[in-house]
Amino acid sequence: MIILEQIMEIKILHKHGKSLRTIAGEVGVSVNTVCNGIPKYKDRAKIVTKLAPYKDYLSNKIKSACPVALPGTALFQEIKELGHSACITQLRDYVRSIKPAAKQKDTIRFETASGRQMQVDWIELRKGKNPLSAFVATLRFSRANYIEFVTNQKLVTLIECHKRAFDYFGGVPEEVLYDNMKIVILDRDTYGPGIHRFNKGMLDFAKHYSFRLKVCRPYRAKTKGKVERFNRYIRESFYNPLVTKLKTAEMVA
Repeated sequence: MIILEQIMEIKILHKHGKSLRTIAGEVGVSVNTVCNGIPKYKDRAKIVTKLAPYKDYLSNKIKSACPVALPGTALFQEIKELGHSACITQLRDYVRSIKPAAKQKDTIRFETASGRQMQVDWIELRKGKNPLSAFVATLRFSRANYIEFVTNQKLVTLIECHKRAFDYFGGVPEEVLYDNMKIVILDRDTYGPGIHRFNKGMLDFAKHYSFRLKVCRPYRAKTKGKVERFNRYIRESFYNPLVTKLKTAEMVA
């Protein structure tokens, strides 16, 4: 029996242009099952969002500023002053969809020949009343890094960190590799070897951005070695020395 995670993989691989036979081999199902899992698109009624009345304003604003890119936070503040009450995520999704044609190269998948995987991890730097964590994303091929400091490891925070990492790198990889991140994977090998049960919120997010969720094999830290090495650098060569320096300064003061 095909499960939700397999259906999600079929849809994502189909979006990447993979053949039915290739998809069947990667997911471990028959070609007929792949055919049944590929969505049959129908016309849907358009959903009117709170952002709708401001779309023309935003479009004109972005076009008039081209080639200068206006940050989403600035645009959000402008329409907020005009009475907009929706969330900034809606605005970012809309702005991403109307980028000028001349800018399309910026949204092509990064590292065209090798842009297969981004590796993600949390670094827990401080616990207690004032927790501090670092979200770390590393491109597998180029070893380019994105890091963001946050005060919690909730799903909404993880998703927003992913979005900003995609913006920073200029695209979305084919797959994102995680360690045993509890907010991502709920149960390992639930439906068979290598077929895991993922957090539905992460599955929906992966579907929206068309990337596959992958997890490291247990006790195989080397699978995500590039992130692990950068994690040690952040903790031992950046955070710990900085904290020590600040504590010393307080003592002197």
